[in-house]
Amino acid sequence: MVGAGQLARMTHQAAVDLDIELVVVAESPTDPAVLAGARHLPGGPGDREALAGAAGAAPVVTFDHELVPGAILSELEAAGAVLRPGPGALAFAQDKLHARKELAAAGYPVPAFAPVSGPGDVTDFAALHGWPVVLKARSGGYDGRGVAVLAGPGDLPDPPGTDWGTPGRPEWLVEEHLGLAAELAAVVARRPSGESVAYPLVRTTQVDGICRHLVVPAGVPPGLDEAATAMAVRLSGWIGAVGITAVELFVTTDGRLLVNELALRPHNSAHASIEGCVTSQFHNHLRAVLDWPLGSTGLVAPAAAMVNLITPAADVDPAANLPAALEVPGASVHLYAKTSRPGRKVGHVTALAGSTAAALATAQAAADILLRR
Repeated sequence: MVGAGQLARMTHQAAVDLDIELVVVAESPTDPAVLAGARHLPGGPGDREALAGAAGAAPVVTFDHELVPGAILSELEAAGAVLRPGPGALAFAQDKLHARKELAAAGYPVPAFAPVSGPGDVTDFAALHGWPVVLKARSGGYDGRGVAVLAGPGDLPDPPGTDWGTPGRPEWLVEEHLGLAAELAAVVARRPSGESVAYPLVRTTQVDGICRHLVVPAGVPPGLDEAATAMAVRLSGWIGAVGITAVELFVTTDGRLLVNELALRPHNSAHASIEGCVTSQFHNHLRAVLDWPLGSTGLVAPAAAMVNLITPAADVDPAANLPAALEVPGASVHLYAKTSRPGRKVGHVTALAGSTAAALATAQAAADILLRR
């Protein structure tokens, strides 16, 4: 697995269950997966030699992030490496403009958008769609980074602080600002042979572009639930995804269901599957990339919830508060072995209950203890 963050850490935990050796490629020996015991190959996402070594050390290469340049992925695949997912599918997670163009051309519903290579492109778009607008970095942005809501022309970034790119290679895109009724995530596991299973639809709550908590079931009308899940299954097959694909979706106040972004790896929106589903997303990711039979994604309780542990300050130490948090009945705590800093995701708490409200209350109670000074 390229990357050794918390996603690789939790994948390693699943790998132990299945007697799979997970080798992680990462620059630091103190990354979460390495600290959890995964075998470590030193190297960064742009290190051709390290990635080639990883491809030679294991029959399958998979990923816990989207940071490996597409050109290197193509070189590895041409040299015989088995990449799951492959470069073509990963491009949908690596390049937001590419994803928007391809999805729109294939008939998938997406927000109105345009490539941006300068402030004039933004104002031209706003003249058609109105202010505010959403400015997004073409690549590299996540958890609210690389995204800005512009209320008007006065909010436009001013070069040289912003690299706009060129008309032939724009580095940004602009989108309509949507009124949202809900944000959802549909997560699918898919094997190379084509078998796929879908997890129950999740409703997420985002603050400043970061998921704060989620509940499952999503609590949307049955027709919308079925449409969102069917779209995610169809989309993952269309792009040739292998492993976990998370499709982030918008439900607008005027009733539209739109594709927001894709992740081609285990995803924060399915963390509740560890306790909440028969087969966790991490087990199914491994089973999928190895082309093994996929496990049931059914819920083991009527409802589940997850709260992300996002530290407000560097002096907050969730590990020190762990014994107190473990006194909350029904709360399952996952810490990522990360040091605290403002706005950093250092763990999550899940809970199961008879309703989403009860599950969320339990998870939040433990999270509040973990994040106190």
